Amino acid sequence: MNAREQVLIQPTELAARIQAGEPVAILDVRWRIDVPDGRPAYLDGHIPGAVYVSLDDELSDHTVTGRGRHPLPSGRDLQEALRRWGVRQGVPVVVYDDWNRAGSGRAWWVLTAAGLTEVRILDGGWDAWRSSGGEVETGAVSPQPGNVTVLHDNLYSGSRPTLTASQADAGNMPLLDVRAPERYRGDSETVDPVGGHIPGAKNLPFVKMLAADGTFLDEETLASLLSERAIHPAVPVGAYCGSGVTATVVIAALAAAGHEAALFPGSWSEWSSDPQRPVARGGES
Repeated sequence: MNAREQVLIQPTELAARIQAGEPVAILDVRWRIDVPDGRPAYLDGHIPGAVYVSLDDELSDHTVTGRGRHPLPSGRDLQEALRRWGVRQGVPVVVYDDWNRAGSGRAWWVLTAAGLTEVRILDGGWDAWRSSGGEVETGAVSPQPGNVTVLHDNLYSGSRPTLTASQADAGNMPLLDVRAPERYRGDSETVDPVGGHIPGAKNLPFVKMLAADGTFLDEETLASLLSERAIHPAVPVGAYCGSGVTATVVIAALAAAGHEAALFPGSWSEWSSDPQRPVARGGES
């Protein structure tokens, strides 16, 4: 299995696994910044056997302070959630969403940071499943309790590399700001109290990781996007967004191309909360 196949799964492969009765845990992680609760959409129709996962409530821990708008959950809480979702030891996990791979990117990152090794994103998400003729199920799924064990309680220092605010400021590696250009420049900031970006960061909107049909770019096209920003794909890179959600889409895209990138989990929401940190404005369009 190559790097892309380790990160992504195609709808036809998932459908074949389901039809063959092969064990697979399917997690529906529908989320978008303006509609954070994806459960109503899930109930209206989802992949057979899929369990709904709340990004805000189960893939984040809002009791944590000073870590941005979507602090990472503890491994302990995540393990309880995984077992509630029916995830079992040694059984592969597939995650999907219906908006630009944001929810599935976050789930993929959190689960793999916790030490799970067989986690794949449905390439193209819900739209690809429907377009491929995949079966649709309605209503909630109540799985049998799982037994999976996570390896790390602190996901900020788990199986995936992360950056602290100080490390993001150190300039030790290229830093990608994956928000929309207007937020990067500071022209328009509707979510966080301060507009702009971390000085030195290059803008690469996360939606550019996806083709028109919502599938991930091929390695050559991705390399071209990085080259335009004077970044070689083999060079270690860091990524941040507004609160550590959409940056995971870029990290997943790089992982599918065989490259690892570090996440600044608190991202701009953490950085901009400290008035002592420098803020850059303007720049790339």
